[in-house]
Amino acid sequence: MRARMMRRASRLSDCNGQLRLPTKIPGSRATQSLGSPTISLSTEAWKTIAMSEFNLSELYRGYIACLNTQDWSKLRDFVGEDVKYNGQRIGLSGYREMLERDFREIPDLHFEIQMLVCEPPHIASRLHFDCTPIGLLLGLPVQGKRVEFSENVFYEFGDGKIQQVWSVIDKAAIESQL
Repeated sequence: MRARMMRRASRLSDCNGQLRLPTKIPGSRATQSLGSPTISLSTEAWKTIAMSEFNLSELYRGYIACLNTQDWSKLRDFVGEDVKYNGQRIGLSGYREMLERDFREIPDLHFEIQMLVCEPPHIASRLHFDCTPIGLLLGLPVQGKRVEFSENVFYEFGDGKIQQVWSVIDKAAIESQL
């Protein structure tokens, strides 16, 4: 485990071998010795590196892949039991029901990451959709017409899982295509 963490920590160095940490890590101390970085980290610091920008973005990409394959049995690997959506606690079961409904109403739904910004424990993402909802979408009578739109979504992670989601969908983009 520690060797794997050292490999991950080595990915956090720049082209000059200087240690660059994504955020200030409590209990960390970095020094330069004979041209290579020496890292002295507490257990808490190692845990912080484990949820580094790289790991969190990879976890998020795994979550998006889970959605796109509709592998609902794996959703609990990415989403916390008490997840909140736009400020309301809906829990894992409510979150899954929401996603299943989305896929029923939009059979060709596919989440495409356009932009991903990671600052642990948060992720900001701009998702692109090019799809054909079969009925209403956000109260708009799409009725099988192909539409393109984006969603700006923010996530807060805790214990390696999504704990909160804030979502804003570009409804004006959909309206302009009807």
